[in-house]
Amino acid sequence: MKYAIGVDLGTSAVKVLMMNQKGEVVNEVSKAYPLIQEKSGYSEQEPREWVEKTTEALKELVAQFDGDVADIEGISYSGQMHGLVLLDENNEVLRNAILWNDTRTTEQCKQIYDIVGEKKLLEITKNPALEGFTLPKILWVKQYEPEILEKASVFMLPKDYLRYKMTGQIHSEYSDAAGTLLLNVGEQEWSKEICDLVGIESSLCPPLLPSHGLAGTLTPEFAAETGLAESTKVFAGGADNACGAIGSGILQDGKSMCSIGTSGVVLSYEETKDRDFDGKVHYFNHGQEDAFYTMGVTLAAGYSLSWFKDTFAKEESFESLLEGLGDVPIGANGLLFTPYLVGERTPYADAVIRASFIGMDGSHDRIDFARAVIEGITFSLNESIEIFRESGKTIDTIISIGGGAKNETWLQIQADVFNAKIVKLSSEQGPAVGATMLAAYGCGWFGSLQECADVFTAEDVSYEPIPENVEKYKELFKLYKDVYVQTKGLNEGLKKFRKS
Repeated sequence: MKYAIGVDLGTSAVKVLMMNQKGEVVNEVSKAYPLIQEKSGYSEQEPREWVEKTTEALKELVAQFDGDVADIEGISYSGQMHGLVLLDENNEVLRNAILWNDTRTTEQCKQIYDIVGEKKLLEITKNPALEGFTLPKILWVKQYEPEILEKASVFMLPKDYLRYKMTGQIHSEYSDAAGTLLLNVGEQEWSKEICDLVGIESSLCPPLLPSHGLAGTLTPEFAAETGLAESTKVFAGGADNACGAIGSGILQDGKSMCSIGTSGVVLSYEETKDRDFDGKVHYFNHGQEDAFYTMGVTLAAGYSLSWFKDTFAKEESFESLLEGLGDVPIGANGLLFTPYLVGERTPYADAVIRASFIGMDGSHDRIDFARAVIEGITFSLNESIEIFRESGKTIDTIISIGGGAKNETWLQIQADVFNAKIVKLSSEQGPAVGATMLAAYGCGWFGSLQECADVFTAEDVSYEPIPENVEKYKELFKLYKDVYVQTKGLNEGLKKFRKS
């Protein structure tokens, strides 16, 4: 029996997953690492933490493996998108990585529009200039830490830096590169035009591979430290959402996915590079060859529920917090929540807006607030679905993964709010499975990713929308959308009173 490993490099932890050729999970190990948040809006990490914790996790995984390590044929990756790692000419890290959820770059986004123009940016990169993307971070370093950018010889994305430390080879790949604002998404190549316009050297951009492309094998040092064989093949991998799509079988037109992690994503497969959403949703290269996906993002999806638990039920489990959720009527007894704890991405791209509870009264219990939080997260994700449908896409079946797939009541809420069939997978490991599938496909176990998905993924249970619930949620959704309009000015006024 042969085995493959998927390394899912997340925002708060790395997860390594081993699967066999039958698509069965053999083992998994997770290791957490901290965020560095020195100022409001700043979010950084030390890249060495990713390497150290991944090394520890792989070492533990191998120690618990009772087979021949030579049978572990391949490793691939899923990674948090957009993060900026800068290396000098000796490939040493120049500063902490600036992460996807860092919002310091509003000024640089405006500069990009002023220099490149919104129309040209959308034509080339398929995406608007948003604080989370990589190019604004590079321009921030250029403006405020010019001595660091002068020393930089290459920029890397988080999982690509980790892979470099494992193989000694520097690459990126299309699905992650699509989130930088430096890739010509349609042509699958770095845009020299964008680099020239914003005044950065195109040589900063690393060589590109397809997601299943062979990046090398393990260095003798890394193999010795983890117990893996030096001959282990290492593949490029993909962005977390691309890998989540692969691991959920979103590999053909008409398939969509809802993923609720720290952030929340609604993702839909695209066969072509020329569908026009006018920049309202992200348009990225898929981990599948010559394919694309469109994606709307809720910045604080699962984070909203985690914040609520940590603030009001710190010592309790999520199961305890949500006990009785299904007994609370639709609309949480007249309570609405908007999940703008860290701003919002889709459809507003607003770094200033903040969350609200609307409709509180003295009769509300904690479970009403919990229901409102879950409904608010789901409403936010529905705004992306609304954009897809308005563009002519049919969305009638959605694979649900992540935290939102762990609670039956929440799965039914998704079906009712989205007015679509919601499918839960039997073994839902999300991006880590997608990363493992890229390794399995790269190793030649299957003739295509779809063949791999037929073995590695299976549906467990589905939830159909309940017509009367759909109608109630349509009415509530209109009120939900009004909250943004009504509170935008208030939040702009409150901004100067926030912690700095």
